[in-house]
Amino acid sequence: MIRSIVRPLAAVAAVVLLASACSTTTDTATTEDGTTTVKLQLQWFKQGQFAGYLAALDQGFYKDQGLNVEILDGGTDIVPQTVLAQGQADYAIAWVPKALASREAGAGITDVAQIFQKSGTLQASFKDQNIAGPADLRGKTVGNWGYGNEFELFAGMTEAGLNPSSDVTLVQQQFDMNGLLSGDIAAAQAMSYNEYAQLLETVNPATGQLYTAADFNTIDWNTDGVAMLQDAIWANSDKLSDEAYKEQTVKFIAASLQGWAFCRDNVEKCRDITVAAGSTLGASHQLWQINEVNKLIWPSPAGIGMIDEASWNRTVEIAKSTKNAEGSTVLTADPDPESYTNEYVTQALDLLKNDGVDVTGESYAPTEVTLEEGGK
Repeated sequence: MIRSIVRPLAAVAAVVLLASACSTTTDTATTEDGTTTVKLQLQWFKQGQFAGYLAALDQGFYKDQGLNVEILDGGTDIVPQTVLAQGQADYAIAWVPKALASREAGAGITDVAQIFQKSGTLQASFKDQNIAGPADLRGKTVGNWGYGNEFELFAGMTEAGLNPSSDVTLVQQQFDMNGLLSGDIAAAQAMSYNEYAQLLETVNPATGQLYTAADFNTIDWNTDGVAMLQDAIWANSDKLSDEAYKEQTVKFIAASLQGWAFCRDNVEKCRDITVAAGSTLGASHQLWQINEVNKLIWPSPAGIGMIDEASWNRTVEIAKSTKNAEGSTVLTADPDPESYTNEYVTQALDLLKNDGVDVTGESYAPTEVTLEEGGK
């Protein structure tokens, strides 16, 4: 049974189509110091999820490439790929399924660098719910955010033989863990780098101490084989026919990847950069977030940002075949070949390797993070 129905993708697509129909292109501007002004649209507010871009700005990597980058906050009412398609930004960070839905609706956008190689989406539950895998969701109250974030969950349930429309009670979840903590939701959607940390920053009323990982079970969609590609750098497809924009794209990707390599090797410094950039989240939460995001990126045997064909195809297949609570799929057909390219990230990686930057992180190991109450 469905307690609350998620927002239809068709409505989102209609907005994107209208936006792209009214698309304009940004004018390239040069500042007094000779750098080119570039706008990057994030898909959420500044936080550790975007630490690599914040570090590239703070450490001067963008400036070294001749770019003056302005990083624009996202939010609940901002669709980054629409901002990009409208010409109000030069690049955008967006999840692949959502961006492909926008492209199918008419938005001229291209994935030019795949930053996250793994999915960060979890389904979290208290241990006493005995939810070890998707099949155990049967008969449970299951939270999801909707807005295109739910398809890994629906694919996982479908693969486990559940009918999402009848075998679970679906609840429209807020972007927090209050529903799980209050007992209104048995299994809640959480990002490994954000909402899951919120659980571990909360005091267990039974003990007076913070909850620990031992208090919860999590379903990891990477393990269950239905992970979809998430954060990627998207460029304006039409502008990629312009030589100056192509060159700018290579430079922008190179500096961004250098920022992520910096955050791999300097987690605490990137925490400080992120906090200073204006994040409202606390320092321990940001440290956790950057550490967890690093796990989604590193190691990158083919080089950070390279788009893996198998992962891309799996994402597309799930987007075409998995239905949400309303019976809608993300995509109705395969995206065209121009929906992604490794051309520019390959050139960017060559630039970085020539400068001695480690672009694979083969020796990467995550750090240990101690969370504080409330993430402070």
